[in-house]
Amino acid sequence: MKRFQILIGLMLVTTMAMSQKLLTMQEIQSAILANHPALKMLDAEARSMNEEAKGAYSWMPPELGAGFFQTPYDPGRWKYMNGQPGMGAFMISAQQMFPNKKRQNAEFAYMNAQSSVELQKKDVVVNELLFTARKNYYDWIVLEKKLKVLNENEKLLKFMMQSAEIRYKNGLGKISAYYKAKAALANVENMQIMLQNEIVQKRIAINTVMNRNTEEPFSVDTNYVWYGFNRAMFDSASLMKQRSDIKVIDRMVEVNKLERTAELAKLKPEFGIRYDHMTGWARQPVMFTAMAMVKIPLARWSSKMNKAKAESLVWQNEALQNQQQMIINEASGMAANNYSELELKKKQMKLYEQQIIPALRRNFQTMQLGYEQNTEELFQLFDAWEALNMTQMDYFDQLQKGLQMQAELMKILEIK
Repeated sequence: MKRFQILIGLMLVTTMAMSQKLLTMQEIQSAILANHPALKMLDAEARSMNEEAKGAYSWMPPELGAGFFQTPYDPGRWKYMNGQPGMGAFMISAQQMFPNKKRQNAEFAYMNAQSSVELQKKDVVVNELLFTARKNYYDWIVLEKKLKVLNENEKLLKFMMQSAEIRYKNGLGKISAYYKAKAALANVENMQIMLQNEIVQKRIAINTVMNRNTEEPFSVDTNYVWYGFNRAMFDSASLMKQRSDIKVIDRMVEVNKLERTAELAKLKPEFGIRYDHMTGWARQPVMFTAMAMVKIPLARWSSKMNKAKAESLVWQNEALQNQQQMIINEASGMAANNYSELELKKKQMKLYEQQIIPALRRNFQTMQLGYEQNTEELFQLFDAWEALNMTQMDYFDQLQKGLQMQAELMKILEIK
């Protein structure tokens, strides 16, 4: 009955594992682009700015007025007296200013260009989100590989313990190494729990950047590929083309230039008309006035603010260009440094894969064969296993660091 329950439990675990959808990094990237609210927020902000830009072609509202015109305070003078018409009139007034078309065009170009900065920022956000997803994805790959080794170690340690118990009962071996194996088994089980918990954390982090339920189950593809980086990718010209934050600064510089043009366009004159209609009292004739008007913002006392703003934008662009150069220098240095470290890690891992781990595995297999043939002791077999296990874990740690460096390089170079 107990065996039947264990079998059922294993079948359930296997079924749950198989039911989890395997997600590749490309599928995660597609989900981020489609679902993340930060990207939708930037789209909405860009649309908001485009809608606001439509108001650049609006006119000043017309001004209307009505009231008394040249009317004496003494109402007696309003009447017709002694052959003289009354004094005063009732006036209706209308006024309209016409906007300068060049100013409107400049303001529209400036306001409409602001949305391009927000849209360009999307690439910056996407790059950060992909880095978070990729880093956790790579960590998960290594955790799965560690778990696989620990599961194999669990079986080996249980075999050692069972074999040691049998030999001790038959007087063929010592019991001291048995307790070392038992402690190692407990340590392996502890590490399995820790790694499984870390996998849960990685799943939560990746689901979060995909804007999904954090408990949504899925598995990862444990196959990984080393990207073919080269030093030509790290020069200033390549980074200028690749980095979205550099492109954001380029757009900001362009927007500042358009804003400066708009500020200077405010110094252009604007024209308008005014019409007054007057209906006089007691035999006063109906009169009117029609006037053309012009605003002259070029006057020194009225143009200071616009000129100061235009000059400040020149220096803002100077600051942005220096910031751009600073980012390029920093990114180039970080990329070159990470590339050198990554190449070192690859060489170290190659030694692990081709020489160190195979040699320790052959040593363990030799000890295992000798132990089965009663020519080696359990503690010797345990020491061989321990050396192999520690080296494998060191290798996985190096692999994890190498994959993290690759994720960092892909972030710096904005490789999708």
